[in-house]
Amino acid sequence: MRFMDATRIGSRISIVLASLLGAALAVATTSARLPDLGDASSAIVSLEVERALGEQFLRQIRGRVPTVRDPILKYYTEMQLYQLAQHSELKTKILHPVLIDSEQLNAFAAPGGVVGINMGLYLNSQDVHEYSSVLAHELAHLSQRHFARGIEMQQRQTLPYLAAMLASIVIGATAGGEAGMAAMSATQGLSQQSQLRFSRGREQEADRIGITTLYQAGLDPHGMSRMFERMQRTYRYSRRPPEFLLTHPLTESRISDARNQSSQYPRRGYADSQHFQLMRARVMVRYANTPSEGVQRFRDLVKRTKGADWAYYGLAVALGAAGRHEEALDTAKIIFPSHPRDILYIATHADLLIGAERYDEAIGLLAHQLVINPDNQPMSVLYAAALSGAGRYVDAEEVLEHLTNIYRDDHDLWFELAETAGLAGNTIGVHQARAEYFALVGNYQMAIKHLEYARGLADPDNYQLNARLDQRIRDFRGELEEMRRS
Repeated sequence: MRFMDATRIGSRISIVLASLLGAALAVATTSARLPDLGDASSAIVSLEVERALGEQFLRQIRGRVPTVRDPILKYYTEMQLYQLAQHSELKTKILHPVLIDSEQLNAFAAPGGVVGINMGLYLNSQDVHEYSSVLAHELAHLSQRHFARGIEMQQRQTLPYLAAMLASIVIGATAGGEAGMAAMSATQGLSQQSQLRFSRGREQEADRIGITTLYQAGLDPHGMSRMFERMQRTYRYSRRPPEFLLTHPLTESRISDARNQSSQYPRRGYADSQHFQLMRARVMVRYANTPSEGVQRFRDLVKRTKGADWAYYGLAVALGAAGRHEEALDTAKIIFPSHPRDILYIATHADLLIGAERYDEAIGLLAHQLVINPDNQPMSVLYAAALSGAGRYVDAEEVLEHLTNIYRDDHDLWFELAETAGLAGNTIGVHQARAEYFALVGNYQMAIKHLEYARGLADPDNYQLNARLDQRIRDFRGELEEMRRS
């Protein structure tokens, strides 16, 4: 299979979230030593602890769930998320978007600014307003610290729940087994009902704050109710609704509330985002059943839209995916010259040139653009790919080394650096890059092994290199021990 089954992806994310919740509850038992930052949830799970839990969750997600490596999609998704965050109630605007390689509709937020986005969100959203409404909702979960508040609620419930369960056992011992079982069932039902009320309250709060974020960001606040209505129509009779609806249940009152809140804002025309439609087209190509089907779909869309730029863009990308590279470049010529300074068009043009093995043209295009947009991530990644394709492995390695110094937490960059260092004949560099990659996906044992391999290959007289390797080994051993304790 090209992509992991959606049910398996959802279950893996659920397992990671469950382990995160367990770690948080364990941390919460030591809450008396944590600083009170102004609310009860901060006294139980501090912001520092949330960040640490988020880092742990991020490593596990990277290691267990297939993610998207496409630098163009990653770039747009991150830029759009940060644009929304600027208008949200988030106090700390440090985010870690994760693109999940699944066509199922889902998005989630975790402590420490982690926002997971399934590619299915692009497929199920008709415009940037609907797409952004889901992201704004998840940002609201983060800004209102719903994870920490959930831990607080569970802690508050624990003692009363245990006391009630003990009372049920006493009833069972004195009044008979059936009475005891009935009391236990009632106790469990009340606990679940309380949790359900809390969960619904969080969703309503995230909707309300998310709609405000949309409006303040210059996006259509009605995008959220439209998205809800579309999901309800699409999955009303589905035996297996998407993961998003399992974790974010839709009710008529919730849709009505979103519609009513949106109507409080002034009505005006909201244009769609061409950039969103380009990325949606890119995702549609990615999940086409066959390359030829993708090509035909966008040929039809070019006709139906009377030659919309995004439809031609999708056709060019689809032709490239089908291996018809010269046709892809000919199609790109229809629209790309009209967008000479647009990063998404430029990066896609370079990507198509690389696919056609026209490496020198791609290098020339990207070298010029990187003077204008220094260290731009997608263009730098593609520049390294073009250099590597042209056999300039050492140059490509230098580009990627520079990028990893800027974006140290991007595990995809470390993976690419390891591959490129191998082509450049830098065996020690391969092991160093692989060590960083494995650490970022939570496999510290493999990370330490690769550093030990590098240590064995290093010149004993190269004191600086050996000191760096020794320090990194100590760092990873400390991280491994911390992970085992948690």
